[in-house]
Amino acid sequence: MIQLRGHHLFCLLGYRGMGYSKDYVENMTKLHQTLRSHPETFVEIVEGPDQLCEKYPNSGEYHCKNENIYIRDAVILEKMGLMIGEKLKWQEIEQRVKKFVVPMDIQTVCETCNWRSYGVCEEGIQHIIDGKGLWEVK
Repeated sequence: MIQLRGHHLFCLLGYRGMGYSKDYVENMTKLHQTLRSHPETFVEIVEGPDQLCEKYPNSGEYHCKNENIYIRDAVILEKMGLMIGEKLKWQEIEQRVKKFVVPMDIQTVCETCNWRSYGVCEEGIQHIIDGKGLWEVK
């Protein structure tokens, strides 16, 4: 089972192999590939730092405990009808994306995210809506 916080559900949709550090990218790529190859993998929704945060580089303020990140987590979970502690398969999360999310949501929900300007998250949401699953990361 993989533990994820709210906003990382969206981050995984847009993930293309970029990240904060080599360790972070390796960790995220491994997790992403697991979910892409095995969408029946169970995910537990957690509050606060998760398995992706484990490899966030320790350089100043710890991003994963920032109050704005907790707010983003809560907004995304509410939008998708998910709750802290819930356990469901990744493919069920993709179904909720199809049902409750549109690409333009990134512009407001993730307004302060540094990665938003790349446009990959909107593309990732559309990819899920089109039934194509997660992008392949090489």
